[in-house]
Amino acid sequence: MDLLWVLSVSMLAACVAIPMDAAAGSHSLFTCEPITLRMCQGLPYNSTFMPNIMNHYDQQTAALAMEPFHPMVNLRCSSDLRMFLCAIYAPVCTEYGRMTSPCRRLCLQAKSDCYQLMNMFGVSWPEEMDCNRFPDCDEPYPRPVDLLSSSDTAESPISVQRDYGFWCPRELKIEPELGYSFMGVRDCSPPCPNMYFTREELTFARYFIGVVSIVCLSATLFTFLTFLIDVSRFRYPERPIIFYAVCYMMVSLVFFLGFLLEDRVSCNAASPGRFRASTVTQGSHNKVCTLLFMVLYFFTMAGSVWWVILTITWFLAAVPKWGSEAIEKKALLFHACAWGVPGVLTVTLLAMNKIEGDSVSGVCFVGLYNLTALRWFLLAPLGLDVVVGVVLLLAGIAALNRVRMEIPLEKENQEKLVKFMIRIGVFSILYLVPLLTVIACYFYESSYRTIWETTWVQEKCRDYHIPCPYKVSYPNCVKSI
Repeated sequence: MDLLWVLSVSMLAACVAIPMDAAAGSHSLFTCEPITLRMCQGLPYNSTFMPNIMNHYDQQTAALAMEPFHPMVNLRCSSDLRMFLCAIYAPVCTEYGRMTSPCRRLCLQAKSDCYQLMNMFGVSWPEEMDCNRFPDCDEPYPRPVDLLSSSDTAESPISVQRDYGFWCPRELKIEPELGYSFMGVRDCSPPCPNMYFTREELTFARYFIGVVSIVCLSATLFTFLTFLIDVSRFRYPERPIIFYAVCYMMVSLVFFLGFLLEDRVSCNAASPGRFRASTVTQGSHNKVCTLLFMVLYFFTMAGSVWWVILTITWFLAAVPKWGSEAIEKKALLFHACAWGVPGVLTVTLLAMNKIEGDSVSGVCFVGLYNLTALRWFLLAPLGLDVVVGVVLLLAGIAALNRVRMEIPLEKENQEKLVKFMIRIGVFSILYLVPLLTVIACYFYESSYRTIWETTWVQEKCRDYHIPCPYKVSYPNCVKSI
């Protein structure tokens, strides 16, 4: 089941279109641009530069932010208010990348003159316009040197390309108290459905995962019920197989529940009235998502630890020649490790608020959008389990083979030993091949996730009306896809 989920998340596919209110040109080439804001027409300068001091990436966004101040400007509560607003929302375009801030005196004068009128209209002075953030000077805006610089810049045909990184679109913004982040930007969340797939691909992946989860759930449940019927039949060193089956029975159950829930838990509902698209659930505020994550991650890690314990018991039986009773005396220690280590990892992730929804499978997991969590809480523990397990497995098989070759045994015992080695080998291959594929997918995803995200921004920046990436590099293996 891990394999199915990782393969689904790791694929490179077409982006899913998310409806937007408007699509306009986006900035990847940052140059002077004519002022289109109605309030700022007829100023001593007629070109501006985006993003502005308030971090608006286009004039359309700046115009929306200026709307509450229109009544005060129309009533002319202050001769300085209009110029101050235009200085921060549509600053004069001087040198590329350098913006001139208005003086603190201009801010204080405009705020003092219009304070009473703003109270009447129920408009508060924004924190972003705190006068203390502006330089302490007493010069008009724009300064004569700015106008000179603006004139030179406007006449110059040279355009300067700059990469301003990822700007969270308004549709993907989240309330600050929830602690969301996306591509290094706080209070932002990835879109739902999944940003790398078309709807047809998502539907196919969801039904594929649902069918396989039912098959896996049936097989592991049958194994567990067989054990309950005759507990004495499964003794050490084989008994960890039962606990391993129980772990993946729970993993299959979670994926089956995710199939039934679709994306009702893994995604936040859209809010068109607030210009919010459907986004990926993050953190522990969604209780159902948190519960799915806890069960899925805990039993995924526990299943991996039980495989290591299985190789330990095989090693103890093959090399020091421990009997079943001697190994069983260590059962308490085995259970403490198998359930304790995943428990600590799960609680740590809950404390770090690293839960993320997966709109492909409908469940919640870790490392889907956070590379640090992917590397430390999936790659590291799974990779360690594989290394330790394979070393012990090879040592046990080598010891058994040496016994078979060097010590003369009866034909019946020889056959039993050979069958036992074959069982060990077959089970290990059936476990290791999918697990190594999962780890390879994690490594691939960890290496190329940044490129996938940048490519997605490149394709969707105009729809979201955000700055486009300045440069997108494609390695040879990605170009061929």
